[in-house]
Amino acid sequence: MHQLEPHFLWRHLYKAKNDPNSPFYRTEHSQFEYTNRIYNYAIHPQWDSFGSETLLLKVLFVDYEEKYAIIELIGEWNDCINNDVMMLKREVIDEMLDCGIEKFILLGENVLNFHGSDDSYYQEWWEDTPGGWVAFLHLRDHVINEMMQLGVDRYISIPEDDEATWSWKTHKPEHLFQVVDKMMMRFLEESDSI
Repeated sequence: MHQLEPHFLWRHLYKAKNDPNSPFYRTEHSQFEYTNRIYNYAIHPQWDSFGSETLLLKVLFVDYEEKYAIIELIGEWNDCINNDVMMLKREVIDEMLDCGIEKFILLGENVLNFHGSDDSYYQEWWEDTPGGWVAFLHLRDHVINEMMQLGVDRYISIPEDDEATWSWKTHKPEHLFQVVDKMMMRFLEESDSI
């Protein structure tokens, strides 16, 4: 796991450590010391901790004009023991909401497991984004199943596979946002008509 580093091809466009509105403003990362861990596994030092013992993240891009953020995750999402969603909501998302961000893309291909508790913080997150949405992309099938069993998909969207989102690493962040925004607008229109 120590070799899995956050996506770095957008670093010339955005760095959370240089953004005064970011919860990770002025965060320094070692290039050589592996200080972050998930269980007994060292994690690449570029990942950011927000208080969870099992889940780390990297804010890859924020656009304050278009009001969206792209966040990559790694580890085990554990609401049962660690209440990861509460920590994520309080330590990262609430600060972004205060700065006007209302559309969230969370990339979960490195989320290995999900252990749910209840859906109250997901509901709160949804209610705090009345003009926006929360979209999880590229979760593993068993993670999607666990989230859906808990009913989290009522408040966040787990879009079906879309070819355009799988090549996100080779495009600019605005391209990923445009693709997901279209998908989410279609999803929200369909759910409103039901």
